[in-house]
Amino acid sequence: MKEPVAIQTQNLTKKYGKIVALDSLNLAIQYGEIFGLLGPNGAGKTTAISMLCTINTPTSGSALVNGFDIIKQPDKVRRSIGIVFQDPSIDDRLTGRENMQLHATLYDVTPPQARKRIKELLELVGLADRADSPMKTYSGGMKRRLELARGLLHHPNVLFLDEPTLGLDPQTRQHLWSHIEELAKQEKITVILTTHYMEEAERLCTRIGIIDFGKIRVVDTPTNLINTLKGDVLTVVCNRPQEFIDKINELKLAERVESVDGSIRLSIAEAEKMVPVVVDLAASHNIEIKSVSIHKPTLNDVFLYFTGREIREEEAENQLKTHMRAMGRLR
Repeated sequence: MKEPVAIQTQNLTKKYGKIVALDSLNLAIQYGEIFGLLGPNGAGKTTAISMLCTINTPTSGSALVNGFDIIKQPDKVRRSIGIVFQDPSIDDRLTGRENMQLHATLYDVTPPQARKRIKELLELVGLADRADSPMKTYSGGMKRRLELARGLLHHPNVLFLDEPTLGLDPQTRQHLWSHIEELAKQEKITVILTTHYMEEAERLCTRIGIIDFGKIRVVDTPTNLINTLKGDVLTVVCNRPQEFIDKINELKLAERVESVDGSIRLSIAEAEKMVPVVVDLAASHNIEIKSVSIHKPTLNDVFLYFTGREIREEEAENQLKTHMRAMGRLR
């Protein structure tokens, strides 16, 4: 008998006219996992989340969330999940506690239960001393922590986090990661996280699905994904990259050779020993090498390998700025 899963999708698809935003998504996410959807802006991450949360209706395919059908049982799905949206969704006119109390009312949490739960969660996210301060006095990181607490108020089995640290500074982002890890551990919940931050995915997620152009390319643990790239990554910048790639391929010097923004990336064992070989090869064909660097494989290299392109974090940051301009917050 198969173990029940927190989320099961079967060919889940969303189209907008001729545009395929999500293409036949097939996932099985276990209870207790922190599962990450890693991809750039427009990859289909938010589209997937919106359908699993019953905000959006699939064009085709099906999905179960906590055992409930997203099309036939949307109310039961909503009762069993928590959501932290990409865009802020708290009322700045209220205090932190009042925002939590409003959420409790929406989910029919009784007043005695709500008081106890609000106290527990505010302490858990480090906001107990600011519970009665107006939200407009909160920093961006404090607001995100309150949204995390609010999403857990009604004891959901599954928590969806859509780009939870987008727009936060690196230090605040690190602090929020710690809170997400602690919440997942103490609340014993399944977390579905969308992100474009490599470090975020590698630190938080037990498994990662790399998504690009609406399609899942690969699913595995961060360690296993990184280990698919055997050896080190040797990056070469030269004046005739395509010619040099051809020469490297002729001699089979690397496991993989990729061209990225004018540079050449080689997946190669014992890269330090191969640097003189690569330099001599270039010199023998009058190819000018401008720089050579070596690093251990990262999730960015994995993403490049499976999709043929890099995730550019500034894309998502620019998306945030566009949203803020539309809301009148930036000039």
